Amino acid sequence: MSNTYDNNNALTAAASRAFFRSVYTYMFGALGISGIIAYTAGTPEFMNTYFISNGGISPLFWVVVFAPVGLGLLIQMAYNKLSLGLLTLLFIAYSALMGLSLSTIFLVYAMGAIASTFFVTAGAFAGMAILGYTTKTDLTKFGSLLYMVFIGMFIAGIVNIFMKSDSMGFIIACLGVFVFTGLTAYSMQQLKGVAESPDYSEEQRNKLALIGGLQLYILFINLFLSLLRIFGSRN
Repeated sequence: MSNTYDNNNALTAAASRAFFRSVYTYMFGALGISGIIAYTAGTPEFMNTYFISNGGISPLFWVVVFAPVGLGLLIQMAYNKLSLGLLTLLFIAYSALMGLSLSTIFLVYAMGAIASTFFVTAGAFAGMAILGYTTKTDLTKFGSLLYMVFIGMFIAGIVNIFMKSDSMGFIIACLGVFVFTGLTAYSMQQLKGVAESPDYSEEQRNKLALIGGLQLYILFINLFLSLLRIFGSRN
């Protein structure tokens, strides 16, 4: 009886490790794709060619900025109906579009500020991920509250695109640090539940690993941008 219990625990632990390996492979893969594209496209020549039109912002820029929102929602809402191959292609497209939209930071912020903020983000993200994985406290209500705040921030951010208020942007960035670090812990706890559950088929686990990687990627990028807006020195 004891051997059976130990074997089951070993299988669960192995499945959990494999699941999180996939999650982080997707996340770091997306960061790599976005980083390479952002750095390559983050030049005045690229911006003037593709994102500036007749002295103003071109329609292509707005497509690049807002397309990832729709694509991200499509992946997360329709993943059960889509094949893993198609989900992977959409995930790569999402990462590439995010890279294009992130390319503007190389024109606004100093390279040193971008690099240092990235490492600070990585440290904060890792700390909250470990906290979310190890804590025994149920973070469900906390996560739901943070998602409500995030929706409010998203709407305020769109409004501020037209208002161009530095003070509102700073407040949104400060809220973002709190929201995205908290959601990192919440998401890790949710993913741990998926990793340890025997209720999912292999195909479902593979798809949920991709969704998990996408969610962690989004949280990392948003935390990075929030910290960059607060501490980053501009060119």
